[in-house]
Amino acid sequence: MPSRKETIKRIEHAIRQHRVDHGKGFRLGDHDPASTGRMGNEHKPEAVQMLAGGVEWLAREQDKLYAQDRRSLLLVFQAMDAAGKDGTIKHVMSGVNPQGVQVVSFKQPSALDLDHDFMWRYWRELPERGRIGIFNRSYYEEVLVVRVHRAILEAQKLPPECMRQKIFEERLADIAHFEDYLTRQGTKVLKFFLNVSREEQKRRFMERLDEPGKNWKFSSSDVRERGYWKDYQAAYEDAIRATATPHAPWYVVPADNKWYLRLVVVAAIVQALEEMDLTYPRVGKVQKQELAKARALLEKEI
Repeated sequence: MPSRKETIKRIEHAIRQHRVDHGKGFRLGDHDPASTGRMGNEHKPEAVQMLAGGVEWLAREQDKLYAQDRRSLLLVFQAMDAAGKDGTIKHVMSGVNPQGVQVVSFKQPSALDLDHDFMWRYWRELPERGRIGIFNRSYYEEVLVVRVHRAILEAQKLPPECMRQKIFEERLADIAHFEDYLTRQGTKVLKFFLNVSREEQKRRFMERLDEPGKNWKFSSSDVRERGYWKDYQAAYEDAIRATATPHAPWYVVPADNKWYLRLVVVAAIVQALEEMDLTYPRVGKVQKQELAKARALLEKEI
């Protein structure tokens, strides 16, 4: 059994190569979706063990976060279809206390959403202090799918003077400021782009078609969206380039191998919680006196 220090070193090594905290010069093409770092398939059993250990570690740190009630953590997951968002969230967060976690999946905006600014519905779902918030898709959709499908932008009821040519550059600047604001209010932001290859996405789509138990996961719109693959890749590259910062980093995680994907994600979350230096609240003098009285009363019971 490796020591805590050794485990931390291995975790740091596993995620360092996938972290982007300075967006200038970022190129998505430099990140291989099939990479497993320095871990080949022969290391898969070891990675599964490390994932299990990371999930337990995450549960302990989350318990302290909830008890301390001072900070919060926002996890943003973005990906192309079939990249593994749902499965990753399920596996990585399997050991945490449900009371301390809130997961939000953002679908098409409602009529009420469209009567507000583009960030309004995301503001409303931010995690409370002491909690981990998970955005399964997020405000980044406003510079991804909306950029690829401009008809969505037309439906957002913006006045003509706001439909400027640089609207997506302006939105990215707004998002970067928003994440900076959250950081200064005690919310740590981690963003994960699950980087699946086009070939692996096709294989997973075919698997959903071939296996009756997975048919429900498939939608014909998924195939239509594949036709915009290059447009989405360009949009993701621009988004990461404009918003990757040390206080709100992106993790461009290879997603072709799910065992490695999940290991990197749990490692990044554990590291972020470790950096918070979380502790259980200290009991003051008055509280200790109350505890002593409670103990005395319990000990008197027959």
